[in-house]
Amino acid sequence: MSETPDRAPLRVTISDVAAAAGVSRATATRALKGEGRFSESTRERILEICARLGYVPNTMAAELAAGRTGTVGLMLRDASNPAYGLLFSRLQDEAHARGLDLVTVTIGADTGGTKQVTALQRLLGMRVAGLIVATGGVTNEQLMPFADQVPILRAGRDETGDRIHAVAYDEHAHGELLAQHIHALGHRRVAVLATDPVASFPEHVRATAMREWLEAAGANVVAVPVGAAPEDGVADVLALASAGRITAVLCSSDYRQLAVLRAARAAGLDVPGDLSVTGCDGILPGADLLGLTTVRIPVEQVARGAIEAIQHLLDTGEDTVVRRSHAGPLVPGATAAPLS
Repeated sequence: MSETPDRAPLRVTISDVAAAAGVSRATATRALKGEGRFSESTRERILEICARLGYVPNTMAAELAAGRTGTVGLMLRDASNPAYGLLFSRLQDEAHARGLDLVTVTIGADTGGTKQVTALQRLLGMRVAGLIVATGGVTNEQLMPFADQVPILRAGRDETGDRIHAVAYDEHAHGELLAQHIHALGHRRVAVLATDPVASFPEHVRATAMREWLEAAGANVVAVPVGAAPEDGVADVLALASAGRITAVLCSSDYRQLAVLRAARAAGLDVPGDLSVTGCDGILPGADLLGLTTVRIPVEQVARGAIEAIQHLLDTGEDTVVRRSHAGPLVPGATAAPLS
């Protein structure tokens, strides 16, 4: 005699909860929403039964049945990166405080943004009410087709299109802060790691601002083109430093700064004695202990502003483009020193 195969347990429904509580399905539903007239003891009994049976309301399904959803989609660049990980945490905190639900997808290495565009399509398939795009790896052209469907807001990266909203880091100001600092320390022969805009548009903006400010100030600037990998251009920088052609290098991220510091130590170059080095982000754990010279990006302000903006857009239906930017402070460190 064959055994009957085990079956997966059936999903607990609101009808199961109502039957166990001895109330109607409508009463159980209203109690979970905090609506209607019934005693507090009835609501507490229903909540206790929900916990005991493991009932989980299908919020999105209910909203879809009503022809709407209050959920916002979040497309996040690699969350293992501390800068994006902290932004993700702060966005979640701000959304929770305002009663917004976020459904998130995160993508790692993705040259050209193809995977990220696919992720955005999946989010739209969930009928989200709006999209927050927290990545520098998707272009304006890639986002524009989605703008017809829901409000789209960039968090962290600035936007040039006339239909995409943005609450951004002021990367141009960050680049200038670092250039001014290295110039004030007396450095006039400087390398800038010039990040390809396809690899990271925010890093590209920082590097461009660094180079342009230094050139306008009369410094001799060597632009070293780099791609996405933190190690890109490091060998070229060390060769320039060893040849006495530069006394400082401005990196467009702290990951790149660490790559230069690691290679300099291996090559026997003293930082900052032989070469001053700066980065940008200020989010890496232990950055203060390492003494990194950097700019601390204002993650908290951007997260708060992004959630406020998307909530306003959803509540009002306005189509006036949101454009806000926030600059963070310079963090002087031990990796950059006055030119001796």
